[in-house]
Amino acid sequence: MSRIYLDHAATTPLRPEAREAMLRGFEIWANPSSPHAEGRKARAALEDARERVKRALGWEGEVIFTSGASEAAALAFDHASVLHEVASVVEHDSIHSFEEYRGVDLVPVTGTGAVDVQRLSKATTEPSQTGEGDVENRTLAAVQYINSETGNRQDIGMVAEIVHGNNGLLLVDCSQGAGKFPIPGIADLAIVSAHKFGGPVGVGALLVKDFAMLHPMGGQERGYRRGTENLPGALGMAAALDACTEPYLDPGVLEPLDTLAEECRALGGTWLSDRLANPTPCIRAIAMPGLSGSAQLMRFDLAGISVSQGSACSSGSLHSSHVLKAMGVPDDEAARTIRVSFGWNTTRAEVEQFCEVWLAMAREAAERAA
Repeated sequence: MSRIYLDHAATTPLRPEAREAMLRGFEIWANPSSPHAEGRKARAALEDARERVKRALGWEGEVIFTSGASEAAALAFDHASVLHEVASVVEHDSIHSFEEYRGVDLVPVTGTGAVDVQRLSKATTEPSQTGEGDVENRTLAAVQYINSETGNRQDIGMVAEIVHGNNGLLLVDCSQGAGKFPIPGIADLAIVSAHKFGGPVGVGALLVKDFAMLHPMGGQERGYRRGTENLPGALGMAAALDACTEPYLDPGVLEPLDTLAEECRALGGTWLSDRLANPTPCIRAIAMPGLSGSAQLMRFDLAGISVSQGSACSSGSLHSSHVLKAMGVPDDEAARTIRVSFGWNTTRAEVEQFCEVWLAMAREAAERAA
């Protein structure tokens, strides 16, 4: 029996269009920064990929290719023209890492997963000028588009209104949204990761509305990133985005989840989407009564189904989910929560099989507890 992969929020399988584009890219082996004919050919292919990414995402600004979302985040935090930085408490670990050594202020969320707009407004209020020449004393605010553990979508329009009203810059992590939903064009900077929508691992981009928002560092990518560009990766990323369609998933694929949600509630479980401000279809968090998330993962794996307990960057740790904790989910409930996520090649039959296994597992746990 073939396995069922339902951990697309961690990474999604490479699309055939992306694989073919990468193979063509490997044939254009020259350095895009070289001035000779081979280099110019590679440069032309890279710039074509850049334009295709912009077109597919509907982005009217600039695109800096990176090695992925983490580097894009680091580039934004290290080089944005700001003097203060804040981030929502439910951001990905790649964003939270800056809290440890840069003193990034965290903005809480409500029980629905939505950013607390009053606290965000206070955190991004422009301080008085410091007298340091003509440098603006403004804030960079990092707020994700779609949460990787719950699937909740932030109201980026409202967030942008607050941040821009306080003369700040808005960085939006679109890793889980790109290719599935339109990129919020109101963002000043946005993070994209190719392997979340069927592109290759090891390539992503920082979208920048205006290069003047960043301090250049020299090197490649118009002087905003060092290192030889990953041409095959960029071509694969562009091809994967070209292959993304609207809607990302046929609604019929996920219909079995509606019945599972009813069964989950009836059994005393938690269908986390019920409490979210704006749940999205590709990521669902579910708490099963009577069985820990780690035990569920092992049993699903034995049944040939791959799911997770949250972000792949932290699911191997012994720490509880910072996202669920920030939302006020009780520790016991959080410990029984798994994440199931769907991608471009998910089928209805796979979703039905997951639902059957989940229900059998939950009923067995209920019988043992009776």
